[in-house]
Amino acid sequence: MSAADVPVEGVVSSAHRRVATTQWISWIALAMMTTSSVASLRAAPTMAVYGLACVFLYLLPAIVFLLPTSLVSAELASGWEGGIYKWVSEGISKPMGFLAVWCQFAMTIFYYPSLLGFVASTLAYVFNPDLASSGVWTAAVIIVVYWSGVWVSSRGTKGVAGLASGGLIIGTLVPGVVLVLLGVVFLGQGNESAAPMTSENLLPAWAGLSSLVLIVNNFLSYSGMEMNAVHVSSLKDPAKEFPRSMFLAMGLVLTIFILPALAIAWIVPAEELSLTAGVMQAFDAVFANFGWQWLTPIVGIMLVTASLGGMLTWLAGPSRGLLLISRQEGYLPPFLQQLNKNGVQQNILVVQGVITTVIGLAYALIPDVSSAYWIFSVITTQVYLIMYLLMFVAAIQLRRKQPDHPRGYRAPMLIGLCGIGFAASLAALLVGFIPPSQFAAGDPIVYFAIVGGGALGLGLLVPFLFYRFRKPSWKQPEPLEGATS
Repeated sequence: MSAADVPVEGVVSSAHRRVATTQWISWIALAMMTTSSVASLRAAPTMAVYGLACVFLYLLPAIVFLLPTSLVSAELASGWEGGIYKWVSEGISKPMGFLAVWCQFAMTIFYYPSLLGFVASTLAYVFNPDLASSGVWTAAVIIVVYWSGVWVSSRGTKGVAGLASGGLIIGTLVPGVVLVLLGVVFLGQGNESAAPMTSENLLPAWAGLSSLVLIVNNFLSYSGMEMNAVHVSSLKDPAKEFPRSMFLAMGLVLTIFILPALAIAWIVPAEELSLTAGVMQAFDAVFANFGWQWLTPIVGIMLVTASLGGMLTWLAGPSRGLLLISRQEGYLPPFLQQLNKNGVQQNILVVQGVITTVIGLAYALIPDVSSAYWIFSVITTQVYLIMYLLMFVAAIQLRRKQPDHPRGYRAPMLIGLCGIGFAASLAALLVGFIPPSQFAAGDPIVYFAIVGGGALGLGLLVPFLFYRFRKPSWKQPEPLEGATS
């Protein structure tokens, strides 16, 4: 997951006529943009634990979550400008709209520690691979890198999005292709796959509900489609071109997700796999097989570059959206609405940074770095899933209450899509409270308390308190210079 591209101008004005856009984009270009905003190697170690079964575990959420999310958000984006707040506030209510935009922002509070936990483990292979399992090292990297990102963002630095776009090639496509090719060569040399690749292993072994928990992480891997949907109005024939674009993007995303995960499963035994450092473990092992271990630090730097580019583009985006809505409706106290001289919501970023620092320190306190990484990933996913539940309900309500509202794209079988997406999102949210089978040795009550406290506290309690104690004086409806919604 990375920041969505800046939307091309263009809105729908009627069912048969659209305002001219500054630039049309092709459905293939939109598929590439979608792929760049979703595809990543970061989740590969998580699914490599399942070996060949990772194919099924990637396909299932793609069908029940990625596809409904893509098509439903496309209809909403082609009919209502303003993003998730506009959709949910018109479809359900303004308080629910605030909850949705809050969750879109709040998920980043746990997203950064999990992303930077991956960065820390990857960076360890540049200096000393033993550091990858050190909680102190991981916590230090999270804190230093995050605050560096806040400093960069608070200066209003331009061109960060370009860094993230370049990161797709530098830190995802090139390493991914290299990993898969060398994995194939590794097997071709007669080496036995670390994970069995037989038909009996197509489905994950069933060990109760806990055996399915890792699939929850794939919902986060596929999230963010609602932001790319804003581009639907820039297609010449959305009804035909958008589905084509989404199916091509799904194919590309699945390829980028599945093949590197399989390559890791071929090379690194599941019991030795780190959820944070698994990608580097695979590169280190395969390079060692060819006597090319000097390449390991180079690949590590490439992966880190891509992750940092993604972090910087996400850092200001969701908080900016929350700021704009809060100034109009008075949802946040004035302190959190203040801007610095560069027009950046620095106070929000600083408060977020304090919370991120506390969370980052948990890496130093939780003995197993992989366990900490997984817990933060689950909390991130659950907070974001609250937003998706609201989006699916709002889509049905808008189709029912405003059937004649102009839309550039109408999702087929909308109620069915929303029903599948809602059920899958709710199931994933609930399953996230169950400790995965890989961490069965831990105390399930402690796990439930941490995950539940993080997800429900940050995702529901905090926005409720802001809404409950809001004051009319908190409204600052005057537009921000250069602000975009």
